[in-house]
Amino acid sequence: MRRLFPIEQAFLAQTRWKRTARSGKDRWEIRRLFLLRPHWSAELTDLDAIDWDVVIVGGGNAALCAAIEAAEADARVLILEAAPKPYRGGNSRHTRNFRCMHRGPLSVLTGAYGEDEYFDDLMLVTKGKTDEGLARLAIRSSEDCLPWMESHGVVFQPSLSGTLSLSRTNAFFLGGGKALVNAYYNAAEDLGVTVAYDAEVTQIEIEENRFAGLTAVISDAETRIEGRALVLASGGFQADLDWLARAWGPSAKNFLIRGTPYNRGVPLRTMLDHGADSVGDPTQCHAVAIDGRAAKFDGGIVTRLDCVPFSVVVNRDGERFYDEGEDVWPKRYAIWGRLVAAQPDQVAYAIIDSRAIDLFMPSVYPPETADTLEGLAQKMGLPAHRLRETVDAFNAACREGEFHPTELDGLATEGIEPPKTNWARPIAEPPFYGYSLRPGVTFTYLGLKIDETARVSGPSGRFENIWAAGEIMAGSILGQGYLAGFGMTIGTVFGRIAGQEAVKHD
Repeated sequence: MRRLFPIEQAFLAQTRWKRTARSGKDRWEIRRLFLLRPHWSAELTDLDAIDWDVVIVGGGNAALCAAIEAAEADARVLILEAAPKPYRGGNSRHTRNFRCMHRGPLSVLTGAYGEDEYFDDLMLVTKGKTDEGLARLAIRSSEDCLPWMESHGVVFQPSLSGTLSLSRTNAFFLGGGKALVNAYYNAAEDLGVTVAYDAEVTQIEIEENRFAGLTAVISDAETRIEGRALVLASGGFQADLDWLARAWGPSAKNFLIRGTPYNRGVPLRTMLDHGADSVGDPTQCHAVAIDGRAAKFDGGIVTRLDCVPFSVVVNRDGERFYDEGEDVWPKRYAIWGRLVAAQPDQVAYAIIDSRAIDLFMPSVYPPETADTLEGLAQKMGLPAHRLRETVDAFNAACREGEFHPTELDGLATEGIEPPKTNWARPIAEPPFYGYSLRPGVTFTYLGLKIDETARVSGPSGRFENIWAAGEIMAGSILGQGYLAGFGMTIGTVFGRIAGQEAVKHD
């Protein structure tokens, strides 16, 4: 098919339609894209011939929010996505919800979720390790982000069974993160954003505190690209196992990488080599307990196991090591990756009985099952005698009380260490079920230091024309721990800010 001349493109664009969702209703609107703004879409062979207004490294939520904001301000925008097109979107395609402040019912969200409550929830999981100014900026801005997301094609759904405790705090994507990513790419395409896939950035040039250009390998060909502004939204370094091992030690080679395999941290390392200020601890990350049978890379959210609050969790020696019922799961699930990482061989095992099997989201792999604890131990490679002793001691420490699986119920053990402070019921009703657990790393927290405009800081103050958004700067706010849906909040808020600020730059 021949390439259309610009006048032909403009004529066709006059009748381009885009479906959007606003206030829960579908409606159609005409976008006269070429009449309202220039169309800057370029052939991939022309990338080095264009002086781009904004070059964006990364192709997930933060990158797309930046691209849309910049393109709506008539900027010539280029996205460099390291993944092939079928795997575009980074970790965003594995997400399922957006944590949002709101003063009253908003879209699918119920009730109200105020700034202070939101911030308190964040402080609980980070134990105070956060930049309060940036955190509150993200929280306050989230309220405006949700309708903005809907106006750009993202559709939300009410909370489903198993997620009802989040109906007030988290808005779930209809179709999951993949649907969100596709909606944003459609919006970006309509706005004339150019996207290069299989585009791995290998070098970033900085001259006198300014971004001067970069080198990318695109479909095995090296290309130098220039632009007036650079937005870095390329995630963490979790897919570089050698880097993980340098931070954590050799045990990191046993970790599973729940997130995208394309976040190898090359843009982050390049910026650090240029003297960019860093934030965060390289050993801190979003790490959850996932099924030990999951793939080494890219298992995504379906490999997460939500059974821990209703189980006893033991290590390879059959011993408990932490309070399984410390808090409601959306606030505490992200601590379990690190807890399992600290155990011998970086493995643990969740043991439940027949009363608990239907209390959590179904697992993608079926559990091991047996009619006796000894039989289950044999199947899972655990010492049967020690597992029996551990479960018997736990059962003896349980007490009578009301069991409420969807809220803190205070049904705690007595006289045992570690305690179980909620949902403590004896593991006594056969058949018994077991899951192996391993640390599943979604993204790392070592990143670039930014200010409230998302501008990156360097050896001579702020870089003149470099911004960052998403996981590459999330360590500013997430010093440790994680809050369900908050990664999408950070990416959306600071992606939008970065896109808006980048086009203001002269």
